[in-house]
Amino acid sequence: MADESPLIRSLRAAVAAAPGDVPLRLHFAELLLAEGRNDEAVAEAAVALQHAPGDAGARALMVRAMGLPAAEGPTPAVAETPTPTAAEDPAPTVAQTPAPEPDRPAPSTPTPSFDWDAAEQQVQDLVGPRFLEDPQAADGDGTAGDAAAWDVDAPGSVRLADVGGMEEVKDRLEAAFLAPMRNPELRRLYGKSLRGGLLLYGPPGCGKTFIARAVAGELGASFLTVSLSDVLDMWIGASEKNIHDIFETARRQAPCVVFLDELDALGAKRSRTHHSGLRNVVNQLLTELDGIASGAGNEGVFVLAATNVPWDVDIALRRPGRLDRTLLVLPPDAAAREAILRYHLRERPIEAVDLGKLVKATEDFSGADLAHVCETAAETALLDSARSGSVRLITTKDLLGAAKQIKPSTEPWFAAARNVAMFANEGGLYDDLLAHLKRKRKL
Repeated sequence: MADESPLIRSLRAAVAAAPGDVPLRLHFAELLLAEGRNDEAVAEAAVALQHAPGDAGARALMVRAMGLPAAEGPTPAVAETPTPTAAEDPAPTVAQTPAPEPDRPAPSTPTPSFDWDAAEQQVQDLVGPRFLEDPQAADGDGTAGDAAAWDVDAPGSVRLADVGGMEEVKDRLEAAFLAPMRNPELRRLYGKSLRGGLLLYGPPGCGKTFIARAVAGELGASFLTVSLSDVLDMWIGASEKNIHDIFETARRQAPCVVFLDELDALGAKRSRTHHSGLRNVVNQLLTELDGIASGAGNEGVFVLAATNVPWDVDIALRRPGRLDRTLLVLPPDAAAREAILRYHLRERPIEAVDLGKLVKATEDFSGADLAHVCETAAETALLDSARSGSVRLITTKDLLGAAKQIKPSTEPWFAAARNVAMFANEGGLYDDLLAHLKRKRKL
């Protein structure tokens, strides 16, 4: 400040250079108080108390700076001895000398105790908090994931019988995944290992998640869904810990199906990943799939994964012993389309709907596309009812008109997958996709 004396400026600089020097800070506060700068003196005394909470001088200085009454202790009363004069006998006899009495404290009025809480409230705006909280500690131990915080669904009632059509998918699941688990004696006889997992891939909206839940229902296992948002965390090492906690939770809840949704985001190719955090997530995922971190392996933990772009998944995740079984989930066939349409029309007002025509008109439609067809037809009937003032039922014409307006969302996916199946089918990874494209004459 411009009006400060050179001594004040020098002491301020000295205090800033040695913030832990309590006597120096108290001396500085005394000078501030002498110049009538009580607020600054209070602030300096408060800082001194932070460094030395029990310092009596700092407390006394704060009391004076705040204009509060000083605490007074009991003061012993001292008996006054009269000074002998010349007229008095300088040598009184023993009988004349009064017997000494013990010193007694003079009675004093009760001293009110100092209200430190009130003082703290007055200076809290002048002095910051003594300790800063670790922002990572706001959520327990500094990570976003706790092993007990993952939601594990109880064994559901959905079975493969609830999946309409898709008989080829069901047969593949039965042979590669379900039959060995249902028959432990045969599994041991043939030396069939339960290591590894199953990767479901195909165009979006074709029921990969529903099939995963059906597999969990067939096994009578709990179901734990994992996506990228559940794993990634801004703190270093927290994402890897989340992966570990997920698998530890699954091991405790065994039998449990861990469903890794959108695996291309969670386990992207490390060669294309520039961020070291994502590479570490893939490394941790590989470790957990091998069961190394647990020591007891992944007994009773069944790993299913789904992706629309398996060619973007790190190749190490697909080696034998990990996600080594691959299953192509295609758009629903005729039987599946009929079951899906019946499901979405079950609670809507319909009249004489010809499902056979509708099934033929919706070839290559995904399950999501079929739901959109039913929604669009319902909107048309609703609008006509609102305009005419009388309720009109949904007809086959409404549904066929909606199917004509909507293009199958699977077409862009097959256009991209065609190039992969033709030119990047190393090791026969996409033989099933190639066979489907040949049947559909899309090559």
